[in-house]
Amino acid sequence: MYKVSISEKRIGIQIGNELTLGVINLETKNYSTPSEITYTTIQTGIKKVGMKYSNQFILGILAGAFIAFAAEGSNMAAFNLFAKPETYGLGKVLAGAIFGTGLMLVVLAGGELFTGNTMILGGVLDGKIKLSAMLKNWFFVYSGNFIGSLLLAYMMVHSGLFNSGANVLGGVTIKIASYKVGLSFMSAFYLGIMCNMLVCLAVWMAYGAKDMVGKIFAIFFPIWLFITSGFEHSIANMYYIPAGILAKANPSWVAESHLAPAALENLNWGTFIINNLVPVTLGNIVGGSIFVAGIYWFVYIKNDQRDDIDDEYVPLNQSRQNAAK
Repeated sequence: MYKVSISEKRIGIQIGNELTLGVINLETKNYSTPSEITYTTIQTGIKKVGMKYSNQFILGILAGAFIAFAAEGSNMAAFNLFAKPETYGLGKVLAGAIFGTGLMLVVLAGGELFTGNTMILGGVLDGKIKLSAMLKNWFFVYSGNFIGSLLLAYMMVHSGLFNSGANVLGGVTIKIASYKVGLSFMSAFYLGIMCNMLVCLAVWMAYGAKDMVGKIFAIFFPIWLFITSGFEHSIANMYYIPAGILAKANPSWVAESHLAPAALENLNWGTFIINNLVPVTLGNIVGGSIFVAGIYWFVYIKNDQRDDIDDEYVPLNQSRQNAAK
């Protein structure tokens, strides 16, 4: 003789007076728990390093272009606000609201972005991915990101769009690039760490969302925060700074930048690499691989996993009395 009891979310089966075979959760979640995302991230990393190198490179080019689209679009929307100190903060808020589109394209349309791929370290720590495979992925993706970003910067400079707002957009583009190459090494490094913590958390939460709308919202808010805060993203800077360097060739844009000759002279390919790209890239690696992937791997895989139990499920030895009532 058996009895079946059904509640709003659960079904229980009882045989006799004491034994309960199980309690099943009938509620379907549209998100993953942090511990589940940790495993998803590792599995995603395995797929990423397993792709052909040519595909890693090509998808890297696409991702670089996607981030460059976000950079140029956010500048176009906010350049008038950037040009005035009293509205600069509002400009960052507006730019941040637009910039997330770049990462949405990477995650949802398909692309390989170096900053997000720093989380592959979780798979390395777990012994599922070889260190050499991760480094090769970083090389091909980073190189592709660089080419995609440069391509967009070149097209933007020669498109005539920097004439927008009576050349103010061109001037702001140069000014942004000059600021970035003027950062000290440690400032750029710390800004890179904080940036990629938020970028990787956006990707992390997108892995945890199980529908398109959820992934969009997961990406939007952390990216909005990162841009509003003024943090440094190595791949975005592959657009911002080359666009400013190339824009220096136009006297009208230079005039609208209102920069001193020394600042203009300091804006060059050498300072781009040494003063910005190197420290920001290193900071991005630390922010994404250590402070996101590394910490979550330690908590949810390396350390005690008891918290991985979903509290919606009732252990059998605790359900017998409840099911009998």
